[in-house]
Amino acid sequence: MTTPPQTGGPSGSPHAVPPRPTHPPHPTQPPTNGEPSFYSYGDGLSWLPFRPTIRIRLTLLYGGMFLMAGVLLLLIMYVVFRQALQDNVVPIKLDPTVGVTYQGVPMTGQQFNDRLRDIQAASAQSELDSLLRKSLTILVALAVIAFAAGYAMAGRVLRPLGRITRAAREVVSSDLHRRIELDGPDDELKELADTFDDMLDRLDRSFDSQRRFVANASHELRTPLAINRTLLEVQLADPGASPDLQQLGKTLLATNERSEQLVEGLLLLARSDNELLDRRPVELAEVAARAIEQTRSEAVGREVEIRSELHPVAVAGNGVLLERIALNLLQNAVRYNLPDGWVEITSAPGPGGVGELVVTNTGPVVPGYELEHIFEPFRRVKGADRTRSDKGVGLGLSIVRSVVRAHGGAIEAVPRPGGGLVMRVRIPAA
Repeated sequence: MTTPPQTGGPSGSPHAVPPRPTHPPHPTQPPTNGEPSFYSYGDGLSWLPFRPTIRIRLTLLYGGMFLMAGVLLLLIMYVVFRQALQDNVVPIKLDPTVGVTYQGVPMTGQQFNDRLRDIQAASAQSELDSLLRKSLTILVALAVIAFAAGYAMAGRVLRPLGRITRAAREVVSSDLHRRIELDGPDDELKELADTFDDMLDRLDRSFDSQRRFVANASHELRTPLAINRTLLEVQLADPGASPDLQQLGKTLLATNERSEQLVEGLLLLARSDNELLDRRPVELAEVAARAIEQTRSEAVGREVEIRSELHPVAVAGNGVLLERIALNLLQNAVRYNLPDGWVEITSAPGPGGVGELVVTNTGPVVPGYELEHIFEPFRRVKGADRTRSDKGVGLGLSIVRSVVRAHGGAIEAVPRPGGGLVMRVRIPAA
């Protein structure tokens, strides 16, 4: 039921199969080939020490606009008041030839006029400075209030988007009956919510149709195959059957077994290609140990040694599907190996909070470009034996990739020097 794990190409470069992306990738580095770089939304806020959400951006927009208006108003008031003080100064002039005494100091009229002009200018400047300080203090206090009010108002405006986001996170194939049902004014946000509800209706009908098809196919395809297998086994158990009839029965039984594997693989592939909602902590080392026990007898028959180095690591997922990953990888590594070869399976915590399951095996060397297609259904490399039913139906690695994607993980195939593959699976830790 598996596709052959092919081995290293001449270049020795890894061929990774990443998980299905949930959003378009964003460039992480500016172009270096001399081409002009274009503005990306949010680049102007890259200096912020936190995530620049829409609420933060709206808050900065509201507060920034208020601050700019306040500064502009303050400048206008400063110029107006300065001009008003200059226009309202009452000129007091004495005859320059007249002598006067000011604060016990004798001076001429001209000196008195100069001193009086300096005093009036200093008084006006002091009043302007006091007005500026008080205005700046009030402006800062109002700016803080404006930012706080902007943050609260942005949160209130974006509250429907939060409902839509939470609904989108909770909606998967097993919970497509959930709807947003946003009430309120008939604005753009309500239009978005209604559009999302319509999309969920279509998806719900689509997944219901898929589930009915899988259930019907499971019954309609398994039943005749099971009947055929029973009839063939009964015929083979007849001691009076001729040798030719016995050989024909064994051939038909092997063909029927291959058809059963194909049906099971297709049904599992259809069920495992959706994201899992109910995830529980699963011990990856225990999953690998169970897969080893199920593969050991086949490995002994093919003269392939199984080695293991299992370290405890808990991942979030479905135990049955995770066991299918380990089982398919081990079966693949055993069936497409060399006599007196070996298979090594390891489990350990990986970087970035993931659990890693690595299956390494010996085997023949094939061109590296073939590694790009080994995860496609029914795809085999050139030269692979297509007639032997004991090597599966070409769905093993396709099922592995679908299950890994459903768990939000990643799988990659790396050629091993000298022949064979290194299959590395990463599943988010629990």
